[in-house]
Amino acid sequence: MIFGNNDRFAEVIETSTTEYLAQCLQPDNLDFAVMPPFASWVKSFEEEKENPEIIYGVVYHVTTSPIDSVHKARALGMGLKQLRQEQPHIFALFQTEVRVKLLGFSHNGVIYQHLPSRPPQIHQGVYFCTPQEIENFTSSFHFLRSLWQATGIPTDELISAILRDVYQVRQCDRNWLVQAGRFLSTLLKDDYDRLAAILAQVHP
Repeated sequence: MIFGNNDRFAEVIETSTTEYLAQCLQPDNLDFAVMPPFASWVKSFEEEKENPEIIYGVVYHVTTSPIDSVHKARALGMGLKQLRQEQPHIFALFQTEVRVKLLGFSHNGVIYQHLPSRPPQIHQGVYFCTPQEIENFTSSFHFLRSLWQATGIPTDELISAILRDVYQVRQCDRNWLVQAGRFLSTLLKDDYDRLAAILAQVHP
């Protein structure tokens, strides 16, 4: 789930204080656009700046749909190989979009786990975070509070997925996972059933 390269894979097309919508770029070959997994860590920054503010977030929603909203997709009964041979134009007819929840930013090497003063701008590039960036950002657990307080997103499943993925990025650091669980327990001290359900999905 961690891609960890510096290739731009998407572009911001809608932005707000707490999140943004990005459209994934079409590949050069006959294929659909890269579909980032749920809970992927991503970043965005102004490429032209010498020392830009890097804005971090996680993917919480992914959709692939026809570019033309009038015509719906229909089943063709073909595999990808057959589609490339008989319907190669079809790959250009779909778009993949991702919604990203903002969790913080870094500037001059300092990480801040709160909303930036402004979100990424329209047409700004979106990149996958490297494992090192994910480790650095998750050294503190305050981002879990931001997720817990978020509305309109699958909060519990997102937190569980993040814990699973970061645990793997951190080479199965059980101490980190225990600390994360303790932090969550302080947030959900009055809702043990919800806490148990989140942790049950972690299965390290």
